[in-house]
Amino acid sequence: MTKGAHLGEFEEIVLLAAARSDGYGSAIHGEILATTTRDVSIPSVYVTLTRLEKKGLVESSVAISGGDRGGRPMKVFTVTEAGVRQLQASRMLKARLWEGLEFDPLAAEE
Repeated sequence: MTKGAHLGEFEEIVLLAAARSDGYGSAIHGEILATTTRDVSIPSVYVTLTRLEKKGLVESSVAISGGDRGGRPMKVFTVTEAGVRQLQASRMLKARLWEGLEFDPLAAEE
């Protein structure tokens, strides 16, 4: 894999949140806030989505919003096949690293 092709931790979180949400930046942001202990800004999510798009892991399209936004267009992000493969590879790598540990990884204290 070439330099810059690996996912950073926050990139992986944003990509997973995009896969779990309807693809709107605010929904992705909300998913991150709801499922992690991170207090991230909306701009940091959009910067990361742009970086993921350059890597070919998400693609964006424009959707016309409803009356609540006055019909202004909104960007919608969709995880690409390459993004799905990258998430799968990342999960498999971590699973291999967790195997055989002398402690129970699920017994972590909150």
